[in-house]
Amino acid sequence: MVLPDVGISFGWLLIIGGALLLLVEVYSPGFFVTVPATVMIILGVLQLVGVDISNPWMGGIIGITTAILAAVATVYLYGRITPNESPTTISRDSLVGKEGIVKVAVNATTLSGKVLIGTTEWSARSTGLAIPEERKVKIVDSEGVHIIVEEVK
Repeated sequence: MVLPDVGISFGWLLIIGGALLLLVEVYSPGFFVTVPATVMIILGVLQLVGVDISNPWMGGIIGITTAILAAVATVYLYGRITPNESPTTISRDSLVGKEGIVKVAVNATTLSGKVLIGTTEWSARSTGLAIPEERKVKIVDSEGVHIIVEEVK
């Protein structure tokens, strides 16, 4: 099948369209156009090798079968390349009891103090006395977006 004014076969248009959809998926992951893109490419190749996909019966059966197989393969491949671990989440409440290092002196009256917990720096205030830099502290509570610490002796 050749399109009248363009001079390019329908099979090539399907392949080009499928390749463009794959590019969309590469630059916008999760857009889920991989299955239709794969189906378009396969149908385009079949059209180029002489299979008449424009026939309602033949095209329908081949199209549906290709779509199902492409969906199964895509889901399988996405499952294989996706990491198995859950995303790491940190809430201020989950920090209570953890220890960290004072990076900017902490006192009881301001939130200008900074404490490093793991790789994250938190605004902090102390439970009472001022705590100088490089001292080890333990988180005892949290309020709003900051933590409350006391020095580990």
